Amino acid sequence: MSLKDLTWEHHKEAERQEFVKVLMSGKINPDLYATYLWNQHMKYDVLEALATANGLLADLPGIQRRANIFEDYNELWVGKEGTPPTLPCTTDYINHVKDIMQNPQALMAHIYVLHMGDLSGGQMIAKRVPGSGKYYQFDADTDTLKNKIREKINDNMAEEAKWVFSNAVSLFRDMMKVDMEKYID
Repeated sequence: MSLKDLTWEHHKEAERQEFVKVLMSGKINPDLYATYLWNQHMKYDVLEALATANGLLADLPGIQRRANIFEDYNELWVGKEGTPPTLPCTTDYINHVKDIMQNPQALMAHIYVLHMGDLSGGQMIAKRVPGSGKYYQFDADTDTLKNKIREKINDNMAEEAKWVFSNAVSLFRDMMKVDMEKYID
């Protein structure tokens, strides 16, 4: 069995979330999307810093998303005071990644779930979100990046990858509870 097979049900559960439907609808409120980007940026910021420190991204040029996510966020949040809410699942994610910071295999499971998702389904989302959508634009060939990620994964990463999918489900559920009235001009 492959890591993809071992995590398939968790992957499908994430895709079935209502927020994913909102993302794919092409009608997402820009402030709600900026809130999503803010939370994603915080997650990717810590993950990519620790993955870089562990040498996991050295042969994956163009994979890092943090700067692109932040650029998209800034484009949509311009002129607003403060920042969107940091969701509880984002704080949980950051704490969890810090707990596994010296475990390259566990960190690679996160790269597999998040970055592989950006390289795949993210390409469909990019056409439907407000703003420039730089989050999903890669400077490198996406098929090459996917193959390089696949070379770095193994079945022993399944439990950690399932955790990442579960956290994504929590993010999608939390996003549907955001009170946007506080953030719309």
